[in-house]
Amino acid sequence: MTGPDPDQVHPLPLADSVVLLAPLARGRSNVAVGQFTYYDDPVEPTGFFDRNVLYHFDFVGDRLEIGSFCAIATGARFIMNGANHAMTGFSTFPFNIFGGGWEVGFDPKDWQSGYRGDTIIGADVWIGRDALILPGVTIGAGAIIGSGSVVSADVAPYSIVVGNPAQSVRQRFDPGTVATLLELAWWDWPLEKITRNVNAIRGGDLTTLEAAA
Repeated sequence: MTGPDPDQVHPLPLADSVVLLAPLARGRSNVAVGQFTYYDDPVEPTGFFDRNVLYHFDFVGDRLEIGSFCAIATGARFIMNGANHAMTGFSTFPFNIFGGGWEVGFDPKDWQSGYRGDTIIGADVWIGRDALILPGVTIGAGAIIGSGSVVSADVAPYSIVVGNPAQSVRQRFDPGTVATLLELAWWDWPLEKITRNVNAIRGGDLTTLEAAA
């Protein structure tokens, strides 16, 4: 036994609202998603990369990377660098995109100066309903993003953040436990090993997890 099929878009026979994102990400050069990361939406879950990942243009060059075993709730959205307007001049209005002569003399570097890089979501992250992740943010493994939070800065592994802007309210575990969990990186284990140790992984006894490994 190795758990459900990681290549099946709808892993739950009675819940079409739940989709695995890795199969949906295939063929997209600017996206990478780990196995078993899922999105839950009763309206149009298979449209996640078009409806929830916004301003993600190939010509910009930024990537969205989401680790394995993440849970993403309804309405969570990712704003990518393509949303930026040039901010080096007096106006932020994008004259150049309208053409008619307004594009003459525009330097693309003015746009690029505001880019914040790739958006990286670690493994085993839980993103709550209607959370908003802004460009260039890194969210560490095991973190929890509260519903409706606006994440504009990096989030440490195994921390819980809430609010607008999102602020850390507590760490899930002590620093030693966090360090051990990051070193074990159970989400990178072969599926057979994860299946053998699933009770230890979802438990709270680190000694049991290490012994089971």
